[in-house]
Amino acid sequence: MPTIHLKDGTSFEAEHGQRLILALVDHEVDILHRCGGNAKCTTCRVVIHQGEPDRMTVAEYNKLAEKENLLGVVRLSCQIPCNSHMLVEPLMTLANSGLDDPGGRPADQITPEAEWRDAPLKS
Repeated sequence: MPTIHLKDGTSFEAEHGQRLILALVDHEVDILHRCGGNAKCTTCRVVIHQGEPDRMTVAEYNKLAEKENLLGVVRLSCQIPCNSHMLVEPLMTLANSGLDDPGGRPADQITPEAEWRDAPLKS
């Protein structure tokens, strides 16, 4: 099972292939996911300090590319399967958002249906 380490020192195991956003939510990590995990809003963005996957969905690539300074800097946790150990830092949290809830629970499978491409090199 992959181990997810958080920048604050917390660690937990995730099911192999589980969406990173669900692993974070299921372990009560404070992170937004306002569009329900559909690669539409970028509120589930994370920095992956170690163990970043070398592939990403086309939906993640397109969403990050349309936002200034996000592509190659952050990743969308709703589009990442937990296939290896990672050191992750959630960036947008309910605590610092002023919102009432983080968003609806994302589906178990990556949505929209995953088409894969190489991830860009980090900036």
